[in-house]
Amino acid sequence: MGSHAELVRVLAEQFARADVSLRELESRADRAGGARLPRATCADMLAGRRFPKKAVMLAFLRACRVPEQQIPAWERAWERVRITRMAIGEDREPPGGAPLADQGTAEAVTVRGSGGSRQRAVLLAALVAVVVSGAVIALSVRSRHGVPEDLPVRTMDPGHLVTDDGRAFPRGGWSRFTVTVDPDHTAVRLIRRLDVGVALQHATITVNGRPAAEWRPLLSESTYKWRDQVVELPPELTTGRSSLTIVNTSVSSSGFNEFYYTVEQQVDGVWSISDEVDIGREHPAGEAEHAYRNVGEDWADTQTFAYPPRKEDWRVR
Repeated sequence: MGSHAELVRVLAEQFARADVSLRELESRADRAGGARLPRATCADMLAGRRFPKKAVMLAFLRACRVPEQQIPAWERAWERVRITRMAIGEDREPPGGAPLADQGTAEAVTVRGSGGSRQRAVLLAALVAVVVSGAVIALSVRSRHGVPEDLPVRTMDPGHLVTDDGRAFPRGGWSRFTVTVDPDHTAVRLIRRLDVGVALQHATITVNGRPAAEWRPLLSESTYKWRDQVVELPPELTTGRSSLTIVNTSVSSSGFNEFYYTVEQQVDGVWSISDEVDIGREHPAGEAEHAYRNVGEDWADTQTFAYPPRKEDWRVR
């Protein structure tokens, strides 16, 4: 990220994700102490009228419930933009308080009046970050867990957007869960939804305590970040069994993330879904049903990403 316009985009995206009013953000900031977040200040920040002070931006992000471990990366992003503005002579208030416009994208939205008109203007500022000419905009986030660093903009089909919660753990961490299968199956596939914005995730897989397969490393993708990675489990470890205990152990420095597991089985030559495990804090019942646990977790949150435009590209091995 290197410009004020890009910073406005990602801040507006956080506001849209938080799905709260400016009044609520102000109230949250007041309860937290520290920098205040007046509604007018927040509106001007989201509309691009003023480059925010760092403390104000951080108060806004915390009020939007951005995870604390992501805050340092936001600070670095703010500093990069500030340095860029200083270098090109923009680190000052524009004459008359005019909005800073981003040519061709209606990035700046003038906020006038009060009450409903101001709220509508702020909402427009937030929506500009994700909708341009009817197309949903994907803002690339090139860090481990969704903190902005570089922001190329591409259009994508909104039908491919998925919001899901998941978990992650570093090298040496592991997760375990148990799934059910038909004992008459002849083949089993394990399919994991992952965020490929985190590059080169690599993990070993055991089935009922025996080495079975591995999640091979995948290259990073900065725009279409959802993938469904598929592994075939060895028949000699699954045939005749009605339950399988899966353990994934991270062996990569980039760690390992998991959002959703699907187990497919082949019975009498026909493939079908035998079980599904929805990972994340919002699905405690599903995790408990499958005896899910992990060791070393260092992230648990919700992400909204897109799958590639062609469905045949959703699955990888």
